[in-house]
Amino acid sequence: MVSKINQQYEGERLKYFWLWLFIGCAYLAYIIYGSLTPDPVDVQIDGFDKIMHFSAYALLMIWFAMIFHKAIYRNSYAIAFIMLGVGLEFAQQAGGVRYFEFGDMVANSLGVLAGYFVTRGCGKYHLFRIEQRLIKKAG
Repeated sequence: MVSKINQQYEGERLKYFWLWLFIGCAYLAYIIYGSLTPDPVDVQIDGFDKIMHFSAYALLMIWFAMIFHKAIYRNSYAIAFIMLGVGLEFAQQAGGVRYFEFGDMVANSLGVLAGYFVTRGCGKYHLFRIEQRLIKKAG
C-alpha cells in the first residue's frame, strides 16, 4: 500500500507550494532568531533545552522534507540543517552574549536525523493529504 501512496504523489507539485515554503522559511527565521537573540526563552527544567533543540530541528526537517520530498532534496536539507545547527552554536560563542554548547549541536543534529527518517516513507506526503482535505472543504 505504501508504494501506491508513493506513486500517487511522486512527481506532483504542491498546490500551495509558496504558502508552505513561506511558513517553512518563517519557522527557519524564528529558529535563527531564537538561537542568536540575547534574551532567549528561559526554561527552569534541567535538560529541557535539549528537548527544545531536538524538537525544533526535527520539525524543521520534517516540514522541508514534505515540501521537497525527493531524496536528493531531503539529503541536501538534512546536511544544511545539521550545518546550520553547528554554525549557530559557533555564532553564539562569537557573539559574546550567548554561550556555545556541544550538547545543543548534538540535539540539533539528532532532531534533523529523526525528521529525516520520519519522512523517508509515506510521511513525506502529508502536505499533499492536507491540501486534498483543504480543497475538498473549499469545494
